[in-house]
Amino acid sequence: MLVKTYCAAVNGLDATIITVEVNKSRGVMFHLTGLPDNAVRESRDRIAAALENNGYRFPIAEITINMAPADIRKEGSGYDLPIAIAILACEQKVDSERLGDYIIIGELGLDGRLQPIKGALPIAIKARAEKYKGLIVPKANIREAAVVNNINVYGMENISEVIRFLNGDHAEPEIIDTRKLFFEQQSDYEFDFADVKGEQNVKRAMEVAAAGGHNMFMIGPPGSGKSMLAKRLPSILPPLSLSESLETTQIHSVAGKLNRETSLISQRPFRSPHHTISQVALVGGGSNPQPGEISLAHNGVLFCDELPEFNRSVLEVMRQPLEDRKITISRAKYTIEYPCSFMFVASMNPCPCGYYGDPTHTCVCSPGQIQRYMSKISGPLLDRIDIQCEIQPVAFNDLAKMEPGEPSSAIRERVIAARKIQEERYRAFKGIHCNAQMTERMLHDFAQPDAKSLEMLRMAMERLKLSARAYGRILKVARTIADLAASPEVQLPHIAEAVGYRNLDRGDWAERGL
Repeated sequence: MLVKTYCAAVNGLDATIITVEVNKSRGVMFHLTGLPDNAVRESRDRIAAALENNGYRFPIAEITINMAPADIRKEGSGYDLPIAIAILACEQKVDSERLGDYIIIGELGLDGRLQPIKGALPIAIKARAEKYKGLIVPKANIREAAVVNNINVYGMENISEVIRFLNGDHAEPEIIDTRKLFFEQQSDYEFDFADVKGEQNVKRAMEVAAAGGHNMFMIGPPGSGKSMLAKRLPSILPPLSLSESLETTQIHSVAGKLNRETSLISQRPFRSPHHTISQVALVGGGSNPQPGEISLAHNGVLFCDELPEFNRSVLEVMRQPLEDRKITISRAKYTIEYPCSFMFVASMNPCPCGYYGDPTHTCVCSPGQIQRYMSKISGPLLDRIDIQCEIQPVAFNDLAKMEPGEPSSAIRERVIAARKIQEERYRAFKGIHCNAQMTERMLHDFAQPDAKSLEMLRMAMERLKLSARAYGRILKVARTIADLAASPEVQLPHIAEAVGYRNLDRGDWAERGL
């Protein structure tokens, strides 16, 4: 007897429908074909124990299982449930007529309970696209799968529930008011700029960075507030749109990073990897391909604290993603593309001891040591960072003030107003939403300075020995500053402020005597 059930394999952010074909004939062998990995091969023992503990018997027969298409590698334990249901259908314990209407996915425990799987959201999107009647998933995955409308999603606790449902028992599909949940949680930020005393120049730089989606670099002594400021950056970014939220949730679903209570990610991600991170963990990949930190930070912020402590090769792999806003991982057996449109924020000390330029401490580093420390960050990587600013320790008088600073909500309003101007400006350009994403041709159309501004920019480029890429970065930042001021043209003050955000381009870092 031949029975078919349907499940899905996740490849990148997309899912592929997998047909599980089970044939039963006379004999005692068990065959599993269709390029399964070890986790799928081990499913036979899990299924046998789960069936036995739920009052069913694993058949003594020649069982051949094929997972089509056979040229796609099947990885993970989410195939346990569709294989088990197909085996029971061969034994006529499950009504096989309804099997073609549902995508079935889930890992089996030995007691028959359904364990959560990765990638429930892309699977639900694929099931809807292929016009399936419903999707059966473990209870733990119900909230992320039910985000997808126009398809019935059923969350099941154990295999017995699945069997009863397929045999005709009524079950209510999970319905989630996605929009309500999404908008309720959008403004619940843990950190707020009101807690930050002083540092007005850095707050301004962060406002400009948030308004234009620019990458940012902070340099200052220990305890000056670099990490504290970076953690508060998501609170002034514009709220996620539903489409951005869906894409971000999809990435986290594939990586298995969603908790049971999460349906849609409603706040921009903030990822802060440790400096011991490897290349694969940062950009993604591996033998079992997974999104890396840059993809998990998609539509949010990637914060690298103590940037010189990162391995040089790890930092250099970020060059291309910072430009292209996507990462293509090519290996011998697969090629996967993940989106990675994120704000890159980095911080570092000015020297190995950390106190160069600190008025309250004496630096013990020589100019050569400072230069070697700074040279750990390559010029091409610095070129890709639009805003560079120095942070000075906050004076006691500022710290002692009891009045809170400007709240994040007030800054966010100005940022949103600037972003609306940009959205309107780039409405005709696909994939361009903010000033940081402008192409070179668009710079001439939208960020062309007047004669005075151009002359000042020429002098700054000659004096600071800036590259052509830095020239484009300055114009982009100036365009954002103009948008914050609601100015249709880029003027001299905007260019002057933008040039002031190129501190690290100066060649006399170790001799300035700050």
